[in-house]
Amino acid sequence: MVADLVLPRVCAGCGHPGHVVCPACAALLARPRPATPRRHPDGFPPTVAAGGYAGPVRPVVNAFKEHGRTELAGPLGAALALAVAVLRAAAADPGPVLLVPLPSSRAALRARGRDPVAELAAAAARELRRSGVPTAGAALLGRRGRVQDSTGLGSQQRRANLAGTFVARAGGRRRPRTGLVVLVDDVVSSGATLTEAAAVLRGAPGVDGPLVAAVVAATPRGRARPPVADGPGVFTVRDR
Repeated sequence: MVADLVLPRVCAGCGHPGHVVCPACAALLARPRPATPRRHPDGFPPTVAAGGYAGPVRPVVNAFKEHGRTELAGPLGAALALAVAVLRAAAADPGPVLLVPLPSSRAALRARGRDPVAELAAAAARELRRSGVPTAGAALLGRRGRVQDSTGLGSQQRRANLAGTFVARAGGRRRPRTGLVVLVDDVVSSGATLTEAAAVLRGAPGVDGPLVAAVVAATPRGRARPPVADGPGVFTVRDR
């Protein structure tokens, strides 16, 4: 393509020319595994990550999120859809899927001029619908207040720092009545953000199905965990 001659495609993970994400780096985003924070917060929802937030995956995510490489929404959205599909396969009665992106702070929205997590959720929804999975998205969470820098904080301190950050709000028009409710984020590390968001979302209007979470990548914790095996779910998602 002429565009590739002017602005050649380069893999965001390894720099190899010819792909926005080369096959080798893309394979690292197709290794779903349960996300398990080292200090498992109380209330942390069952969460699946498409890959580990390490090696080439880290610059791919950062290029999309922080450096404006919006063309990465496709491959990263496909990775997120894979994580959602694993959760759905493990659910006792999955039904349709409702994706709920974690909202960005106002400061982050101003700095980036966009909402990367919402873009990932939209891309994942398109991928799931193409696969025949009835999927919708809804902005059921809002964000308020300012959060202090969490660097150096423990898991309980991070949770306390996030208290009151999220608020439930009315969602969009297209929403399945029942099914799997999936919180969506790009990366999970301590699990504090997902835990706080899940606590607010549980019992919110329109949320009456199992509540789980899916992320593109999870920060490795100690020894690497094997990918989720094919077949019956590694864990079972049950109604509350």
